Amino acid sequence: MVVGSDISRCPNTPWPTCRGYLHKRTHSGFVKGWRKRWFVLKHDGWLHYYRHKKDEGKCPPLEVIKLDGAEVGIDSTLGKPFVFNCVPPSGNRTFCLCATSTQEMKRWLEAMDKAAHPVHQNHVWEHVTLHNSSLPPLAIKNPECLGLLHQLDGSADVWVQRYCILKDGCLYFYTSIRSTQASGGLYLQGYRVNEQTLSFKQSVIELKPPSEEFKTFYFCAENKTENQRWITALKMSIKKWLPLHQAIQDFMNRPLEETRM
Repeated sequence: MVVGSDISRCPNTPWPTCRGYLHKRTHSGFVKGWRKRWFVLKHDGWLHYYRHKKDEGKCPPLEVIKLDGAEVGIDSTLGKPFVFNCVPPSGNRTFCLCATSTQEMKRWLEAMDKAAHPVHQNHVWEHVTLHNSSLPPLAIKNPECLGLLHQLDGSADVWVQRYCILKDGCLYFYTSIRSTQASGGLYLQGYRVNEQTLSFKQSVIELKPPSEEFKTFYFCAENKTENQRWITALKMSIKKWLPLHQAIQDFMNRPLEETRM
């Protein structure tokens, strides 16, 4: 299932992310020592690094490191300041990294430690959506919207037709109306719904994520009327889910009710 936002990882706390240049110690190749690399800690707990900042999003990473279960800590054995190590769960390799200051090192250590020890939270709604995804499309009760949508496959730059069901802030994808289960889905909490013009399509539905760490999705219905129907339904479905801080603020701002005698 394609996940727009993963609520299983403590839904009210953003997944830690970090970006920046670090020096990576290397023992391979003709040049041994420290090499400057652009590191990106993704929301899913994977650490990517590239040769240059400009390569992010344009070139495949030089390497991807799983941090869930990794050991992260300061290394004072080299006699060099701001050095820290990362040992992935496999344990067969140690990544030795160096920041530019104490503050930068602390920022990376905190973010990587949270990624290495994520807070998992069982959420009843997650179980409901997983159950719904195992059902045929017409078996989902009281959908908020349903019908055919074309989704833009960015990697191939083609539009793929899907039968879609919207229910409680989750958009389920099916190959066709006769499918026995969903082929994927999106958790849409925090997403913004916009109408855009993209290439030859006159009206396109843009689903913009709350953070650049998540992917932007584009959909298009058969005509402008259908697009508007989907846009209205998506906005209403997403609006039902408020971030915790916003719900608390709304509650605190409510006028005091008069006591009735």
